[in-house]
Amino acid sequence: MRRLFRTPLATAALAMLIVGAGLFGLRAASVLEPLELTTYDWYWRLRPGVSMPDPRILLIIVTEDDLQREGNWPLPDAVLAKAITTLGRLGPRAIGLDLYRDVPVPPGTAALAAALRGDPRVVVVTRFRDAASKGVPAPPALKGTDQVGFNDILVDPGGVVRRGLLFLDDGEQALESFALRLATRYLAHEGITPQADPRDPALMRLGRTTIYPFEPNDGGYVNADARGYQFLLDYSDWRRPFARISLHAVLAGEVPPEIVKDRIVLLGIDAESVKDDFYTPYSRRLGARQHVPGVAIHASIAAGLVRMAINGTPPMRTPRKWQETLLIVAWVIGGGLVPVWIRSPWRQAAVVAGGAAFLGALDFLAFTWNVWLPLVPPVIGWMSSSGLVTAYMSYEETRRRAQLMQLFSRHVSKEVAESIWQHREQFVDGGRPRPQSLIVTALFTDLTGYTSTAERVGPELLMDWLSEYMDAMAREIARHRGVIRQYAGDAIVALFGVPVPRTSKAEVDDDAVRAVECALSMQQALLRLNRRWHGEVRPVTGMRIGIFTGPAVAGTVGTERSEYVVVGDTVNTASRLESFDKELFQPDPMSRPARIFIGHTTLARLGTRFETEWVGDVHLKGKEQTVAIHRVLGRRAVTDAAPERTMR
Repeated sequence: MRRLFRTPLATAALAMLIVGAGLFGLRAASVLEPLELTTYDWYWRLRPGVSMPDPRILLIIVTEDDLQREGNWPLPDAVLAKAITTLGRLGPRAIGLDLYRDVPVPPGTAALAAALRGDPRVVVVTRFRDAASKGVPAPPALKGTDQVGFNDILVDPGGVVRRGLLFLDDGEQALESFALRLATRYLAHEGITPQADPRDPALMRLGRTTIYPFEPNDGGYVNADARGYQFLLDYSDWRRPFARISLHAVLAGEVPPEIVKDRIVLLGIDAESVKDDFYTPYSRRLGARQHVPGVAIHASIAAGLVRMAINGTPPMRTPRKWQETLLIVAWVIGGGLVPVWIRSPWRQAAVVAGGAAFLGALDFLAFTWNVWLPLVPPVIGWMSSSGLVTAYMSYEETRRRAQLMQLFSRHVSKEVAESIWQHREQFVDGGRPRPQSLIVTALFTDLTGYTSTAERVGPELLMDWLSEYMDAMAREIARHRGVIRQYAGDAIVALFGVPVPRTSKAEVDDDAVRAVECALSMQQALLRLNRRWHGEVRPVTGMRIGIFTGPAVAGTVGTERSEYVVVGDTVNTASRLESFDKELFQPDPMSRPARIFIGHTTLARLGTRFETEWVGDVHLKGKEQTVAIHRVLGRRAVTDAAPERTMR
């Protein structure tokens, strides 16, 4: 069970669980909401818009110049009466007055009342009464009629308008929105009226489209105020502003009938001295005039409702919560599996970056089809899960590498260390090398006259002298990619062909060649040391080397202090070769300081690379069968193609 939880998949699963829990926790705490809403706005700005202004909408704007001409604000009732009457004669389908008129502003109050009551196409705004506001009543002349609609605009934190209202009901009064009143008047000419959806009477169907009410946690919202009948606004018409003319042009009779006939006409204000401004997803807040007047917001809502009814354009939709959850979880899982499947850091980075880009493109494509998919949580989950698994696996890799290197820390060359790590899956089980059979070449070396040398020099000088010798020999062994198995006093045990098992004859042959090459290099290194020591009036020495190739068993022993060992008759035979007849071929410290004996199994793998001579077939200590011993004299010249003199 412990081993199971150390596997890469188990690591990834744990990371996914942590990331997923944290991600959904952050989302539930509204931490991600600003990012998700910002992404929503960004998608609107990237999304292609309509190529021309909506021909069904016309804005009549009260400008700063109009206020200066009239000389006061609010505008007198007579001015509004004249504007409404003039527009009515030009044949619009609906006239919206986005100006409060709960209090008379004489002169012309009676004329305004008559104009309002006399034209059912006119809709005037009111402000809905709620706990935060006393509201603004409708004009007395229209009280109790269907010519009144509330103009309350929902503003998200940050000041951006993303949602629209269709109905409000506080239990005492129920009202339709200003934009809905205008849209239904326009659609009545098309034979379209609001209907209950056949599948769910609680839903409103407008022409070909059912409008699903906004829920508190739709899209990137978290516990939003979803009172009333809300929906996400369609801003596809904002790249081409609605046609607009000034109030002065209307009052002066300068408006051609063709630009008013059969349109929804909205009259509102857009002046510096009267603030009725809002931000939309297109507002970047970096320069002047990033806001839009409220009348343009209402016009956009009305235009969107008309498109839904006539064109069948669906409102912006969001997946169900279980679908969002499944999408986020899928990307968290995918991100966690990337480091499990792909070990290369560069490929990992490319896949993670590519996945994030693909998700952004996929979400944007869905957005163009009026589907708002979550982007921020999946991207964070994808990248965080991948990053966490990568970090943990990197930590585990470092820890496991340190464990392996601790076992092979005795002067292992960089090449051998890298080979150990690259092939770790072949021979490592639970952080410990598993026992395995392999073919090795063992090298034993021991100094001659070490005991007498130790008697002649003091302990400190002896340790310095011995350390210098060991360092030189260790460098040669590492250079020839051997592994030092053990230091024992003045003796060294080195192995070639461990810990990664050799799988071919050529590899085993190469181990034997490198062992003999190492022995000759050790002899040259000792010769250089002796010559220097002789000049420094320090002891000189020789060494005996035994080399044998054959099968062995490798693994670790110990629990608290594990140690990598290689055991078998091959290792014992190499030791016996080194110690065989110590008086035979005594090393000369100043010319040939090493006696190198190899077994017949090693000689058979050397080819013609070395000069050797046969010593004899002998019974080594502890062995029943004889072993053919050969002495290595040196490297054979490249041009010498003659067969070995003493090979049997």
